[in-house]
Amino acid sequence: MRPRLALIAGFGLVAAAVARALRLRQPLALPSPEPWSPTDDRADELRRKLAESRPLVDERARFEGAETTVDAAEPVLGDPDERRRLVHGEARAAVEQMQQAAPADES
Repeated sequence: MRPRLALIAGFGLVAAAVARALRLRQPLALPSPEPWSPTDDRADELRRKLAESRPLVDERARFEGAETTVDAAEPVLGDPDERRRLVHGEARAAVEQMQQAAPADES
């Protein structure tokens, strides 16, 4: 019977300590918000930034509207390897033309 009494007394002491700690705990001190003033320029600054960004949104919409979408693009006809060889040949010809033109420009 004594161990049971000691257990009950222990729980009672723990409960009393928790209750006291909760009762003595100070409420959290929240920082007071800044009062609103009619001279606050943050809202005006935000309105100005939004007004500046509107033309950019319109410009972007026009730019993206001119792009060809994937579903409207024409499929590439022919062999991709043949197309690759053709493009590389054109690039080599352009490089050779630039190299031939470079010495004439230096003299």
